[in-house]
Amino acid sequence: MNICVYGASSSALDASYIEAVEELGAKMALRGHGLVFGAGSQGLMGAAARGMARNNGTIIGVAPHFFNTGDILFTECTDLHLTETMRERKQYMEDNSDAFVVAPGGIGTFDEFFEILTLRFLGRHQKPIAIFNVNGYYDELIAFLRKSVKEKFLSEAIFDVLFVSDQVDEILNYLEEKK
Repeated sequence: MNICVYGASSSALDASYIEAVEELGAKMALRGHGLVFGAGSQGLMGAAARGMARNNGTIIGVAPHFFNTGDILFTECTDLHLTETMRERKQYMEDNSDAFVVAPGGIGTFDEFFEILTLRFLGRHQKPIAIFNVNGYYDELIAFLRKSVKEKFLSEAIFDVLFVSDQVDEILNYLEEKK
């Protein structure tokens, strides 16, 4: 199974985030899964890829051409797919993934998460989605989603298509079971 991992590109993160996502990448490889990601060499994107690479996993990096400068891209991708736009990047990642993990991240990760969640909720795909809630990073987001359900902006069914955990094995078990 190819698992798309969304996550921060920043390298200024606490080491606990980096270590957790490296573990995710390593265990994905050890369990025979491939990684689809935004091809970044830094932050949590780079961490997932390094974990995969250390364990000889398949790494599909996807980035727009304008990212192909300096040391932005992870150099050990099994396959590096360059797109013209960010939108094409997201589409390629969605089309070539069997499941999604949302690691901690910023605005780009939020964009990717909400788009893939919306598409799932609308029945445009049936791929499992998991939030990797390292250090409780997404606690407030989950609380906000619950408030949105309480206030009738969202259906409770949103939680039927979303799994949240801070444990790598629980996330991988969930994705394997739901795939």
